[in-house]
Amino acid sequence: MLKYTLKRVLTFIPMLIAISLIAFIISINAPGDPVERLSKAAGNEGSAEQQSGASKKIKQELRKKLGLDLPIFYISVTDLASSDTLYKIQDKYHKANLEELTHKSGNWAAVSDYYKQLLLLQKQAQKVDAKAIVTKDNTLSLNSVNEAVNQFGFEVGSLLEITEEEIVANKFKKMNALVSSNNFLAHLSTPLSLVEASREKMFSNATRWKNYIPAINWYGGKNQYHYWLVGDGKYRKGLIRGDFGISYIDGQPIADKIWQKVWISFGLSLISIFLAYLISIPIGIYSAYKKDSAVDKGMSLILFILYSMPSFFVGTLLLLQFANPDNLSWFPVSGIQDPTLFDSEWSWWVKLKHRMPFLILPIITYTYGSFAFLSRIMRVGMIDIVSQDYIRTARAKGLGEGKVILKHALRNSLLPVITVFSAIFPMAIGGSIIIEMIFSIPGMGLEVYNSILNYDYPMIITVFTLSGFLTMVGYLVADLLYAVVDPRISYK
Repeated sequence: MLKYTLKRVLTFIPMLIAISLIAFIISINAPGDPVERLSKAAGNEGSAEQQSGASKKIKQELRKKLGLDLPIFYISVTDLASSDTLYKIQDKYHKANLEELTHKSGNWAAVSDYYKQLLLLQKQAQKVDAKAIVTKDNTLSLNSVNEAVNQFGFEVGSLLEITEEEIVANKFKKMNALVSSNNFLAHLSTPLSLVEASREKMFSNATRWKNYIPAINWYGGKNQYHYWLVGDGKYRKGLIRGDFGISYIDGQPIADKIWQKVWISFGLSLISIFLAYLISIPIGIYSAYKKDSAVDKGMSLILFILYSMPSFFVGTLLLLQFANPDNLSWFPVSGIQDPTLFDSEWSWWVKLKHRMPFLILPIITYTYGSFAFLSRIMRVGMIDIVSQDYIRTARAKGLGEGKVILKHALRNSLLPVITVFSAIFPMAIGGSIIIEMIFSIPGMGLEVYNSILNYDYPMIITVFTLSGFLTMVGYLVADLLYAVVDPRISYK
C-alpha cells in the first residue's frame, strides 16, 4: 500500500500544476485592475498634482510587486508582426489599440513610433498652463482657454484608444482646428503634424503578410506565472511555498487570513461529519435489517422531510426559537465566543466549554441534512451485502444475527459511505457560506462570501486552488480506506 500511496502522491504534481495554471488564467482574466483596487486609498493628502504623482509611483511599485510588469507566461505564440514586449504597456485600452493597429498595418516599428509621438503630444498638451496664458493676454478668459486646452487633451487621449479611420480623421480635424484658432496652442502644431505623418507612414509601409507567419517568443523564468507559482526571491515566495498573494480588501497576505479562519470551518465540518456518521450508520443498518417494515418506512419519511428542508430555513428557525429572548434564549445568537470573556491563555478544555454553547445550533444546522443521505446509502449497501452467498453461509453455520451483520456485512457495506467521507477535506477550505452567514461564524464560508462581494479575486482563486488539492487528498484517503474495510481490495 505504501508503494501505491507514493505513486498517487506523485500524480498530484501534474494535477497541481494544471490546477495552478487554471487558477492563474482565471486571475489574469478577472475583471478590474488589481493595482487600482490596492492603490485606491492612496494619495488622499496634498495637492492634486502631488496626489497624482504619489498615486502613479504607488501603482508602479504595486505592479512590480505583483509582477504585472512582466510577460504572462514562459512563452507566447504570436505572429511576426506583433511585438514581444507589448506586455510593458500598462493601460489595457492602449494595449488593445496597439494590437489592432499592428494587425491592420503589420508593421510594429511604425505603430510603436506612432504611439511614442502620440504620448509626446499628450505630454506637451498637459504642460499648457491656462492661468499663465490668461496672465499674459488679458483679452482671453480663463474658461475659454481651459475649454480649448481640455478639448485638445481629450482628443489626444481618445486617439490612444481608438482605431476607426473615420473617427481618427475627425479627431485630427478637430485638433488642427483648435491649433489654428487658438494662438496659445500654436506650439503644438509641429508635434501634431509629426503624429499625423507617423500614422500615414504606418499604413503606407504596411506589411500585413507578417500577420500570417507565426512566431514563438521565449521569456525564461521572468514571467508572471513563474513568480506566481515559484516566487521571485524578493516580493513573493510563490504558491508552492504558501504565498497566495495579497487581498484586495485590506492588502493583507492571503495566507495569514486563511489560516486564521480555516480551522474554524474545518472543526465544524469534522464534528458535523462525525455526528452524521455516528447517527446515520446505525439508522441505515437497522433500516436494512427491518427492510420495508413500518419502522423502516417511518424513519425514511422523517429523514427525507429533514433532508428536504433547506439549511438557511432550519438555521433561521433555530435562531428564532432557541436564541431569541422572546422565545427561548438558551444559546448565543452569533459568533463562536464571547469577546468580552474569552481569554487566549485558557487551556483547550476551558476554551471548548466556553465555545460549546455557540457551536450547538450551527452544528445541528450542518448535520441534520446528512442523516437521510448517509442512512439511505448505508441502507442500500447493507441490503445488497446481506443478500450475498457468504452472508447466507455465515447464517447457515449458526452464527448469531448480530455477529453476521456487524462482523461480516458491515465492513463490506461501508464502501459507498467512505466515498462520501472524501468530501470533508474540500469542505474545510470552502466552509458553508449560508450557515456561517446566518450564525456570523468567522470561518472560510463567510470569508469567501465577503471576497465575492468585494471582487477579492486572490482569495477566491486561493480557495479554488486549495479545494482542488484537498479534493485529491480526499479521494486518496477514501481509496486507502477501501483497502482497510474490504480485504478483497489490494493495492500493489
